[in-house]
Amino acid sequence: MKAFSILEKTYPEVQCPLDRSSPFRLLVATILSAQCTDRRVNIITSELFKKYNTPWQFARMPQKKLESLIRTAGLYRNKARNIRATARRICERFDGAVPGTMQDLCGLEGVGRKTANVVLSYAFGINEGFVVDTHVGRLGRRLKFTGSDDPAVVERDLLELTGEAKPKRGIYSLLFIYHGRRICLARGPKCSNCCIWPFCPSAGKV
Repeated sequence: MKAFSILEKTYPEVQCPLDRSSPFRLLVATILSAQCTDRRVNIITSELFKKYNTPWQFARMPQKKLESLIRTAGLYRNKARNIRATARRICERFDGAVPGTMQDLCGLEGVGRKTANVVLSYAFGINEGFVVDTHVGRLGRRLKFTGSDDPAVVERDLLELTGEAKPKRGIYSLLFIYHGRRICLARGPKCSNCCIWPFCPSAGKV
């Protein structure tokens, strides 16, 4: 847990990089973020939500229209299908409001635990889970917080580790992502510049 404390002091400015002005906007942005940079996603959603900003509007939008608006996100056909199907489900089952439980979110098209955890943590302030992406998994393994490549197992191990710090799980995930993008790289990690190297069993070995 010392590592989290040091990262928190090192990166006090860290916050969710995706636009979260509404739960639905964050949900759409998170679906779009697969294999796409946060910067690109924010550019897309900035234009997209000027004209369309409710699940009702997205549910009625033609597939081709949405595809044209999100084309630069990559995998845009699948993303458009998932966003439209998710919007319809939100309208039909939740009266147009993004649900605030893991079970209900994971019942939406194209939404898994990672996306659900993002929405719960950064839209609703609910930190029952732990957002696990490639950076979080990599840092977790290098710090020996987990020994698994399976995101579900990584999340379980991190949940157990952070049991007493449940309210901070959202920020802890962001800190791992931030540090992983800048210092603890997949190849050629910058161990000599790492603020938590004294607590890392993998320092200088990868």
